Amino acid sequence: MKTTPFLIFALLSVMLDARAELVVKPVAYEQGGVKLEGYLAYDSGTTVLRPGVLVVPEWWGLNDYAKSRARQLAQLGYVAFAVDMYGAGVSTTDPKKAGELAGQFYGKPLMAERAQAGLDQLLKTGLVDEKKVAAIGFCFGGAVCQSLAYSGAPLAGIVSFHGSLIPASPEAAAANHARFLICHGALDPFTKPDDIAAFKKSLDDGKIDYQFIYYSGAIHAFTNPGADALAAASGLKGIGYNEPAARRSWQHMRQFFDEIFAGK
Repeated sequence: MKTTPFLIFALLSVMLDARAELVVKPVAYEQGGVKLEGYLAYDSGTTVLRPGVLVVPEWWGLNDYAKSRARQLAQLGYVAFAVDMYGAGVSTTDPKKAGELAGQFYGKPLMAERAQAGLDQLLKTGLVDEKKVAAIGFCFGGAVCQSLAYSGAPLAGIVSFHGSLIPASPEAAAANHARFLICHGALDPFTKPDDIAAFKKSLDDGKIDYQFIYYSGAIHAFTNPGADALAAASGLKGIGYNEPAARRSWQHMRQFFDEIFAGK
């Protein structure tokens, strides 16, 4: 039987798919004397350098939700690293404790420095095209991504999902290299209209390329399928999962990545 080029290509594709495997593993590192443990996820089916994505968790810490997002990114062809902001094994479901853990970073250089340590680990893998790197964050993690971008980190873009908003100072805007995608719940009770207006104005004044998307009916933590259970267990009001908003914002992220990584 004559073997056609198409058949050869098909057979090679099957062989490559068979060898492809989702690799996930903890990565120990350190920043400022604090021992940390991040979570790396990638598809082993190719040795070609790929875009890298830093994943910054909600204020609960590096938990199963953040790790699941890293795996989803790996399945899309990215190399993902979920950063540890608090310390190896440190996470919580108690809002008071979460507030204390996250509170130590706001308004301080430590926020960007701790995130940069995670970004360094992502770049050290040798799997990432260093010209194609982004960061995504959820709630507290969204603010961390903004802070990292304002520090001048080599990011093509950031995505903030229901994140806290940090206005860009003139110095931060000048240092920034990233385009912004802000995915925000239209009914989020934790971010006031005046805060949103001040944030947008700072980006406009700083000539930062951004998109700010509202999702109707969505409150805080709308991407997290476990948000309702967390709300019930902790008594924290104003958080909840919203499937349409979660699905649409993830698709908007994918479109954003296609744009920022194109031609780089």
